[in-house]
Amino acid sequence: MATSKATTVREYLDGLPDDRRKALEAVRKVIRKNIDKRCKEGMQYGMIGYFVPHKVYPPGYHADPKQPLPFAGLASQKNHMSLYLLCVYGDKEAERWLRAAWKKTGKKLDMGKSCIRFKRAEDLPLELVGEVFARASVAKLIKTYEAVMKRPRKGKGRG
Repeated sequence: MATSKATTVREYLDGLPDDRRKALEAVRKVIRKNIDKRCKEGMQYGMIGYFVPHKVYPPGYHADPKQPLPFAGLASQKNHMSLYLLCVYGDKEAERWLRAAWKKTGKKLDMGKSCIRFKRAEDLPLELVGEVFARASVAKLIKTYEAVMKRPRKGKGRG
């Protein structure tokens, strides 16, 4: 699926095939139950986004300060679905914990820098996904984000 032109989460979900819509709704339910209450849900970068609003973090996202700081994302891609965990990205301790906890579930982890790819909701240990969000906080994300932004650049850019 190309970047969605949907302007609401409902419109995004309604535009998906039933199997993908049901899978993303299952993951979304877990996220919404466990996410830091200061985060907001909406469409961001053509996917379902969970983000820190400007009233909480006025600088916004460095790549586009008009955008709120991303916390997580949920998307239907061409060959898979993705759960973007920006609340874990850049936090080595959180990533180590996630990888170790995931291994204990016996489920395969297909993870890039910040995204976990999956084909069905059953591919994810949803209880663990809930724990990831319960452990993550806006304060911790901002602290990690600002520390990463202060690091010397490697190569051409930081984003």
